[in-house]
Amino acid sequence: MANPDVHVESLGAPMANPDKHAEGMMGEHAEKEYADFEARVKRTIYIDHLSPVVTRQVIRAALSQCAHVVSVEFVENYTIPYDIPAAALVELDDESQARSAVDLMRDFPFIIGGMPRPVRASLARPEMFPDRPSPPGSKMEFLWLKQGDPEYDGMSKLKSLAKRQEAENMALIKNILEEEKELAAQQQIMLDANYYKYDLLENIVQNGTVKNLAGHYRVNLFDG
Repeated sequence: MANPDVHVESLGAPMANPDKHAEGMMGEHAEKEYADFEARVKRTIYIDHLSPVVTRQVIRAALSQCAHVVSVEFVENYTIPYDIPAAALVELDDESQARSAVDLMRDFPFIIGGMPRPVRASLARPEMFPDRPSPPGSKMEFLWLKQGDPEYDGMSKLKSLAKRQEAENMALIKNILEEEKELAAQQQIMLDANYYKYDLLENIVQNGTVKNLAGHYRVNLFDG
């Protein structure tokens, strides 16, 4: 007769630790996410010195001759109180297109609104992306500083430097806006001049002046 005080345990494989399994799944997800991000970085270019009035459509059109634009994200400048698109991250179809676009913009002027712009282009780097994921296995640590700590003086200097940079950026932005206003005026003058020429040509065709001149100089307008 079996002893009721004796407990018999069945033999079998040890149960897996659910916490370790979850950590493994999260680790694989983080690795895939970062691998996808690195691939996106390689097919993205960084362009700056843009016009303050540039749009995503303008950038797409300017790059259409050498690449297919997937997305355009303007890089915000948090040191100024203006929402001015001075730089952008432009994702293309692949790494080859990204390199070709950078080479093209180094050799030829970047045309915006019919006028060349001193735009600089380079291949993107991970630290340029505000939404970049953390590398797998990395940890973020925070440290509160108080006066007297060894790092406190360094942070104070960085804060002062940031304020000075903000003032310099404001002066630079004002200068850029003035230059942009002047450039816009020049573009309008060119557009008005071209419109006048085309309007003049259309008028002399419509009123018969071209036909009369052709007859006077014995020119056949229909010669191929």
